[in-house]
Amino acid sequence: MKTRWPKAKRLPALRRAVEQDPFLTDEELAQRFGVSSQTIRLDRLELSIPDMRTRTRRVAEGAYRQLRAVHRREIVGELYQLERGVSALSVLNTSEDMVFEKSRVVRGHCIFAQAESLALAVIDAEVALTGVANIKYKYPVQVGQKLIARAEVTRRRQNKYFVAVRTQVDGREVFRAKFIMVSLTPGGEVL
Repeated sequence: MKTRWPKAKRLPALRRAVEQDPFLTDEELAQRFGVSSQTIRLDRLELSIPDMRTRTRRVAEGAYRQLRAVHRREIVGELYQLERGVSALSVLNTSEDMVFEKSRVVRGHCIFAQAESLALAVIDAEVALTGVANIKYKYPVQVGQKLIARAEVTRRRQNKYFVAVRTQVDGREVFRAKFIMVSLTPGGEVL
């Protein structure tokens, strides 16, 4: 356990930590601040900060309402943050059906699917598709690990959106992609 933070410093730091990463559990926060999970729960109550499930559900509801190019059910993983035309974040909990039986490593197409669906979600277009994808798998992902993907629109040129996606497991980048997403008219023609 780390050195215990005094309450006067812990409370504002706890609020900032939860605002930056609503997915932090009480156990992770307890470890970060050198206190017990019960102390974190009491601190959250004092600050009127809901538990992780409630925080992430609220964030996700707002994000899903902003979707345009894809439907909610087409997002691979759970969408938690979305600022259309700017950035987005999704989380994918890996499971047994995503891995190679022999190696227990998550299949690349599952990781790619999360990144591609997030790239589609972040662009501000009614109809779009992937024009180009430049991808790099950096480290293998094991079953049970949580993939956190962050997408950022780096620029836009006419009907083309340039989107960078970085996927991490426990703070370590395991995958990255650069996409060119193309906005189409509802009939399928390139704008």
